[in-house]
Amino acid sequence: MSRSTDHQRSVYFVDAAHFVFNCDLGFLWCFTRVFVRAPSGRQRWNVVGALNAITHELITVTNETSSTAEDVCQLLHKIAAPHVAQARTVVLDTARYQRCAKVQACAQM
Repeated sequence: MSRSTDHQRSVYFVDAAHFVFNCDLGFLWCFTRVFVRAPSGRQRWNVVGALNAITHELITVTNETSSTAEDVCQLLHKIAAPHVAQARTVVLDTARYQRCAKVQACAQM
């Protein structure tokens, strides 16, 4: 049974990670105490990424503020660019900024 290329699609799984700029040493034995200067507050490196289920290609959008619907829309545009004539399935997280009306409208384009 042969497969037609008309029925192939790209499948991406989307999720976000929020890395905190901080130093967590945990337990450490040493003769002298060492203090490592680290940024104060809740500074983060936010990454919204999409992983292709077949090729394992990773597409990302990053920032240092917060993840928003704009970031998800930007990611959807990056996903769509190489697959203009191909069907796409994008599995999103249940985060509020990933399921809002703005993202749903962007996904329809």
